[in-house]
Amino acid sequence: MRWVRETPAHWDTDKKRVLGDLAPELFGFGSPGVGDVLADEWWRVEDGDQIIGYGRLDDTWGDAEILVLVDPRRRRSGVGAFILARLEEEAAARHLNYIYNVVPDRHPDPEKVTGFLAAHGFTPNSVGELRKKVPAEGA
Repeated sequence: MRWVRETPAHWDTDKKRVLGDLAPELFGFGSPGVGDVLADEWWRVEDGDQIIGYGRLDDTWGDAEILVLVDPRRRRSGVGAFILARLEEEAAARHLNYIYNVVPDRHPDPEKVTGFLAAHGFTPNSVGELRKKVPAEGA
């Protein structure tokens, strides 16, 4: 698998495909059109000539909200763990303190997402975030 930074990131048919049945509005993207520029930092995961996932990092005040998106056909195959590890590396390189995710209230399967993050060391806090301390760069 290859980790490729998208600079700048745009909404495209691959992101729509990887999002599957989930609406972009669920993640605060609004209703993007093909070619619209996306905020934050984005990377795609390639397996050969196929895009199989995306990672997003939005850093603010020493922490970063993350998003892990995996092609529905590749879920439960290690792609999400690969993306999460790369996002942790990106956060460590920026000397951030924590990475976190907030599972949207309307997410169709919040238990699965919460379980995935918990299995990778994220813990819930009192404001609904799942947080993980960023390891020191190279650790």
